[in-house]
Amino acid sequence: MGVRLVVVDDHRLLAEALASALKLRGHRVLAAAAPVAGAAELVVGRAPEVCLLGTAAPDAPGTFDPVVRIKRERPQVAVVVLGPVPSPRGIAAAFAAGASGYVRHDERIEGVERALVKARAGEAAVAPQLLQGAFAELLHPSAQPDDEAQRLLRLLTQREVEVLVRVAEGEDTRLIAAGMGIAPSTARTHVQRVLMKLGVGSRLEAAALAARTGLLDRAVPGQRGSF
Repeated sequence: MGVRLVVVDDHRLLAEALASALKLRGHRVLAAAAPVAGAAELVVGRAPEVCLLGTAAPDAPGTFDPVVRIKRERPQVAVVVLGPVPSPRGIAAAFAAGASGYVRHDERIEGVERALVKARAGEAAVAPQLLQGAFAELLHPSAQPDDEAQRLLRLLTQREVEVLVRVAEGEDTRLIAAGMGIAPSTARTHVQRVLMKLGVGSRLEAAALAARTGLLDRAVPGQRGSF
């Protein structure tokens, strides 16, 4: 039985080529579109079994924000990322965001197809060696002494770190203000400063960046509020 899927890529031509190849193999492609930034809207609207998401920059901040939203709003949809393998960090970021699989760009169509079927079945669709590297990155984000997490932490005050932790936990402005004993307007100001310093445009992007870099593991050595 074919997989019901949506195909997205930053390059429309590649998305359409993949969609055509998968249709010929008996799969039902509900949509093929670009860019990746619109993947969440498409998946939420079409409700496929699997989303095949192609990216040329898995290490770039915000790349997997659509995956975070997909898993939040359509948790039953499996996401398989199609991309290069520059380092385990990009693959780790994909899984941290909620992806079920990662396939190399140079994989044959048969390999892509196998990944889609495995992801639909709830299995991890990724080559063992890639998975090993990605899990090592997820489990030991502090292995590099001068990494991105440390650089970002140096940009934030202790109060801003606490705000970031609360943002990552899904707290809105009202909850942040109540939890920290400050006015909502002050909380909003802190949030905007955090976004500006991290170079992101939304709370979701800030939370995703913190998760990908291991920043939260560094920021919370003990209980929150010990800042």
